[in-house]
Amino acid sequence: MAEIKTKQTNENVHDFIESFANTEQKRKDSYELLKIMQKVTGHKPKMWGPSIIGFGMYHYKSDRSSQEGDWPMVGFSPRKTAISLYVFMGTKKQIELLKSLGTYKMGKACIYIKKLSDIDEQVLIKMMEDTILFLKEKYGK
Repeated sequence: MAEIKTKQTNENVHDFIESFANTEQKRKDSYELLKIMQKVTGHKPKMWGPSIIGFGMYHYKSDRSSQEGDWPMVGFSPRKTAISLYVFMGTKKQIELLKSLGTYKMGKACIYIKKLSDIDEQVLIKMMEDTILFLKEKYGK
């Protein structure tokens, strides 16, 4: 089994945002997401791999393979073309919430937004709360 490459690191989150977020808008949105996600999760931001900012942690075991590892409960990355939000578990509630989230694109494991003002922050908060509840029910903690 291949080892998971994306792991929590001790890199500085603020240094990462300053060097990686390629526009002033992405930096501003990243700092706002730091506040929102920290408040919702109760966890301080940590770097995961070279480009993901995560909050909290859970240990997962794949339903489809023997893969397992640690992953942040929620997180984001201010990538070049869009901000990637790692807040979606595909629950029925979240699928309904997507209808009122705003302007976004859906990836395999994340939601892509151009800027934070494109989405409803209260809907994002509800999605994060649902993700955390789902993860606690499935994996404990």
